[in-house]
Amino acid sequence: MVEGRTLIDEVVAAGWSIEGLYAAPDVPPIAGLDPVFGLAPGVAERVSDLETSPGLFAVVALPTIDDALLAVTDFVVVADRIADPGNLGTIMRSAEAAGAGAVVVTPGTVDAMSPKVVRASAGALFHVAVVPATLDAVRAAGLRLVGTSSHRGVAHTEADWNGRIAIVAGNESAGLEPDAPIDEWVRIEHRGRAESLNVAMATTVLCFEAARHR
Repeated sequence: MVEGRTLIDEVVAAGWSIEGLYAAPDVPPIAGLDPVFGLAPGVAERVSDLETSPGLFAVVALPTIDDALLAVTDFVVVADRIADPGNLGTIMRSAEAAGAGAVVVTPGTVDAMSPKVVRASAGALFHVAVVPATLDAVRAAGLRLVGTSSHRGVAHTEADWNGRIAIVAGNESAGLEPDAPIDEWVRIEHRGRAESLNVAMATTVLCFEAARHR
């Protein structure tokens, strides 16, 4: 389910199929989209998890993901067991903006289609392929796994960002598993007291550093 006119416009722009559009009383329809089903007074507020509901909802059909996508994509971002919807949405937004061909979500990652992730992605979710897969599957597709770390590996400004790569971001509290099949580790050098950056912020830095080199 997608909520609000701005995100519904992104659905249309991306070519996703809308199966139903639902509007609260007095909410103007979107031109060219029908049928529109009316909601009784107070229903939108009960359905929405926002403090103030926009009163407009779309039920969207999920696109079919080509199983061969990872084998032909040369730049992907992997969200490995990311727990916070805001972080996952931001990672999607940064990945799409940096030109990644896909965002991989591993088992244990928050539902990529949850309303909070959709909102945090600012519509990027509809413009970059989201592929459920394991780290082993990503590696088997021929992508070099570049793991993020706060304390080991080469500085991100000195890393090799060429070739077919997958930037792997780990869980907010646990990071990547010690036995994760990582080919190369990179760290973001920083000053100040903070031990590390937020995972979404760190992934954004690495996405655009990779894009700059590529």
